[in-house]
Amino acid sequence: MPTQKKNRATPAHRHIAVVGAGMAGVTCARTLVQAGHRVTLIEKSRGAGGRMATRRSEFGGFDHGAQFFTVRDPRFQLALQMEPEQVVPWQVNTVRVLDMLGQTMSTAPRPRDARWVPVGGMNTLVKRWAEPLADGSLNSQTLLEARVTAIEPDALAPDRWQLRLEGTEGAQQVLSGFDAVVLAIPHPQADDILRASRLAPAMQQALKNVQVAPCWTLMVAFPQAMQPGLESFGPRWHAASSDHHRIRWVAREPSKPGRSPIERWIIQASPEWSAEHLEDDAERVKAKLLKGFAEITGIRATPAFASAHRWRYAQTKQPLGQPYLLDAQAGIGLCGDWCLGNRVESAFVSGLELALAMA
Repeated sequence: MPTQKKNRATPAHRHIAVVGAGMAGVTCARTLVQAGHRVTLIEKSRGAGGRMATRRSEFGGFDHGAQFFTVRDPRFQLALQMEPEQVVPWQVNTVRVLDMLGQTMSTAPRPRDARWVPVGGMNTLVKRWAEPLADGSLNSQTLLEARVTAIEPDALAPDRWQLRLEGTEGAQQVLSGFDAVVLAIPHPQADDILRASRLAPAMQQALKNVQVAPCWTLMVAFPQAMQPGLESFGPRWHAASSDHHRIRWVAREPSKPGRSPIERWIIQASPEWSAEHLEDDAERVKAKLLKGFAEITGIRATPAFASAHRWRYAQTKQPLGQPYLLDAQAGIGLCGDWCLGNRVESAFVSGLELALAMA
């Protein structure tokens, strides 16, 4: 097992790798840079956002991850107020589907908190916050489409870390010279890296108590609903939580401010159904969720566009119960929404508090 190192760099001038460019990772990276550290942000996907995701199509965007966010923490509120034009309230009439066939509706209780969405798509907020980390205006750099597979002692400076990366088409790369490493990724992925690296057994033990459920999400578009003379299409409501045996949530994308008017829907399966069908073929999942969608909404037309996306780690069922994990002597930190709950602001608070602890 690699020896646990002790950082030699002065606290104000460390080079820190942040793995994961979702809300937690970008918040952590920004805060560390503002505290005077040099940061390398590494993301396995093509862009920042994580589960604050938006899929683009010829018919418009689909927020196929997080549907909205709330603002309870004053620090999150302050961060959003720095660019108030970036987010708007989503005042949607939500109902609850009470029976299996969607024939009985009730008005859902008014949500405790206002629902907010970024202008243009859920991913635009994190992308905007991540831009300065990549454009050279800060003491930072960003690497995309690079998956971290292991953390190792630096071959030339054993008191630091190096990361093994796998890029597109299996390309291998080693990045070295890090005084600390932050894993801002789903906890099973963080656990895989720690185990492969034979590091932080106490962290590995703590992660065993965290439980996260998957979610299959279906995106559908009905441009035919825009035809002249077609006065109504589907239900009069725009979003619904559901007790349907397959589906937990449906939402009309054009009901969000600033979105394209083409009729588009997001359908999210229940955690239980998603877990049961986790390894099913996407086409089979699509057919089953389309059937449930028709039962709930009454829309039985064939969509011009339909695509299913599987989130393996979607909703925290049992959080860690603290904002982050940190081994300050070794220079290893973990953060994410799974530390505190399943809200977007849980990810923000987790990334912020880990960065403050490290800074």
